Amino acid sequence: MKQVLIKQGQVVLEDVPAPVVEPGSVLVRVASSCISIGTEMSGVKASGLPLWKRALYQPDNVKKALRMIASQGLATASSQIGERLSAAIATGYSAAGVVVAAGPDVDRFRPGDRVACAGAQCAFHAEYVCVPKNLTVQVDDSVNLDQASTVTLGAIALQGVRRAVPTLGETFVVIGLGILGQLTAQVLRANGCRVIGLDLDQDRVRLALQLGMDLAVSGDSEDDVEQVNRLTGGIGADGVIITAATPSDEVVSTAFKMCRKKGRVILVGDVGLHLNRADFYQKELDFYISSSYGPGRYDRNYEECGLDYPVGYVRWTENRNMAEYLRLVADGRIRLTPLLSAIYPLDQATAAYESLKDPQKRPLMVLLSYSTDDAMVAVSRTVLNPAAPSRVAGRLSLAVIGAGSFARGTHLPNIKVLADHYHLQTVVSRTGHNAVATAKQFGAVNASTDFDSVLRDPNVDAVLIATRHNLHAGMVLKALAAGKHVLVEKPLALSRGEVLQIEAFYANASQPQPMLLTGFNRRFSPYAIRIKEIVEKRCNPMILNYRMNAGYIPLEHWVHTAEGGGRNMGEACHIYDLFTYLTGSRVRSITAQTIVPTTGYYSATDNFVAMLGFADGSLATLTYTALGAKSYPKEYLEIFVDGMAITMNDFKSLEVAGSKTMGITTKLMEKGQKEELQMFAHALKTGGDWPIALWEQIQVTDIALQVDGFLTGQVAP
Repeated sequence: MKQVLIKQGQVVLEDVPAPVVEPGSVLVRVASSCISIGTEMSGVKASGLPLWKRALYQPDNVKKALRMIASQGLATASSQIGERLSAAIATGYSAAGVVVAAGPDVDRFRPGDRVACAGAQCAFHAEYVCVPKNLTVQVDDSVNLDQASTVTLGAIALQGVRRAVPTLGETFVVIGLGILGQLTAQVLRANGCRVIGLDLDQDRVRLALQLGMDLAVSGDSEDDVEQVNRLTGGIGADGVIITAATPSDEVVSTAFKMCRKKGRVILVGDVGLHLNRADFYQKELDFYISSSYGPGRYDRNYEECGLDYPVGYVRWTENRNMAEYLRLVADGRIRLTPLLSAIYPLDQATAAYESLKDPQKRPLMVLLSYSTDDAMVAVSRTVLNPAAPSRVAGRLSLAVIGAGSFARGTHLPNIKVLADHYHLQTVVSRTGHNAVATAKQFGAVNASTDFDSVLRDPNVDAVLIATRHNLHAGMVLKALAAGKHVLVEKPLALSRGEVLQIEAFYANASQPQPMLLTGFNRRFSPYAIRIKEIVEKRCNPMILNYRMNAGYIPLEHWVHTAEGGGRNMGEACHIYDLFTYLTGSRVRSITAQTIVPTTGYYSATDNFVAMLGFADGSLATLTYTALGAKSYPKEYLEIFVDGMAITMNDFKSLEVAGSKTMGITTKLMEKGQKEELQMFAHALKTGGDWPIALWEQIQVTDIALQVDGFLTGQVAP
């Protein structure tokens, strides 16, 4: 399918794989999409800035870059940052079309329904979009899809008015009569308010007056505040809604001065915010920020997981705002036709954006239209990369499933380095533009959104699964059943039932089955291998103490949800595997205790101590905490055995006391990710032993599940 992308200051139209419908979402064939002129043109401009200018505007990203350099080295980090900045990004957040398919857990939409969609994460300028149900609304037959494609802008304007809490007969000033200001003025009129508009562009002022705005401030007067006072009989405005976009602080200052005593100012646009206390203190004014489309915005549980807010407690969510805006359009309360500057066919998208750069024209609203001819719209979910290198005999053909930050930042760079071992056949991602960008960056033959097509591809020998944790076990079983070897990121599974299914797959097999490797990479690090060599000939059991200063992750992060399974399942499992590797033994006892946070800042499963007893007599403890300082090393291991004290500090140094055995020191952290891929390829090529025996992978997963039982109170300590 075709999709509009932004790349290094330019707008391009590219072929990308069409999305697959997901649970809780609908697949929509787009008929029309609305270009958000201010937001999107800012994105185009920002993507063309040199790196040093981006650093000035985004200091947090500079800190991330410095951390990457510290952990990966300057050359690797610089290469990854450069490639990411040059990659094309999706644009668009307001569209309308027809439902093609409804995913599981969707009951209010059916194929053929006319719908409008919102969301910068999904409602792209593309022929097909997959949109969560809470970001989708029905479109009445009286509203055409061109009008409906403005739903996001309408919801933003409507939410700004709701924040103002207007009452019948009040007077409001709207500063900035671009598309949001025009819609805001009409919504205020629908609320029975008297509306005064202010804009430097007199054409926009005249248009707003034609559409029902009551009065206008000329904008070229020496004193706009005085004009408002004069138009309100000396009282001042009951409220001001700012829909302008400018870095100037003067706009907010002017808005405060225009208000009556105890009035209110609502910020919808993007303006300078260096506030002057004298502007609002004496009048005791209220200043509100309007956050996009309404309650639910930026809440992942609402937008992505489909959890609605009860109407009795949150009357107007972003979804209900979208629906109400379309009702106002259907009732004729909002007139859109005079606001529409142009409609461009999708194949002229580049020209559409070029037209927005002319400061003299300053269009209000531009739409993209899409073909309704089935024969003209390709729905392929796999796109070839013509620049991909040819496969060389003897290399393992690999598909990477999931192109998130970890896969792009760790696995794919390592696969690229290990080109003598791997041929990258396919990259699969939820979104087609990310699949294409990643495939181009790392030289994959195909970009795809369809996991099942990979399983049918005879050119794929193995898959590397790096998706959200809750998908791991199901994908593993499907890939194994399709005859593909599997390297799956930890955890292997999130429930005992999933573990039993994987065990049964191998137990019931009458012939050799594909290899399974769970990504417990730390055992493959030079540090773990060296420790194993040192303790291999020990005479006694060991005491192993591991401390993981894991750092804080906000509770709304997906790792804490059902998708992630929690930090014990998703990260502490690494250490249970390291214990298993170093002892080479079956676990015999497991116990764990967690501290109960006194505040809601921490999860009840973020801070715990787990103790494991092994059949060889060794005892191992893991102290896992989110309470520590970021500046302190993350991982530290102590082993006491046969008169030795072995310490490993953050995979950068290994020291051995009580022996002449030499330790190791490296400049960068060496956690074994590249070595893991090397071992996987070597085992498949030679037909040798699995890098991690199946019983060990199962044991580690069972340990994590049992520890989770202690942490959640399902098992008594």
